[in-house]
Amino acid sequence: MRPARIAIAVIVALLGAVWFGQGIGLLPGEAMNGSLFWAIVGAALVAVGVALGAAEWRRAHKGPR
Repeated sequence: MRPARIAIAVIVALLGAVWFGQGIGLLPGEAMNGSLFWAIVGAALVAVGVALGAAEWRRAHKGPR
C-alpha cells in the first residue's frame, strides 16, 4: 500500500463528509449550511474517497500472478 494514496483517499472522504454535513444542516457553517448542492457534492466526494481507498486496498492485496 502506498501511504500517500491512502492519506489522499481519507482526506477526500473526510472533506466530503464535512461538506455533506454542512449541506444537510447537521454541522454549523455559513454559506454551505442547508444547501442541497453541497450535500450532493459532499456525498460524491465521500464516494470518490471510498473508491480510491478500495482501489488502493485491492492493488495492495492482489495475489501473486
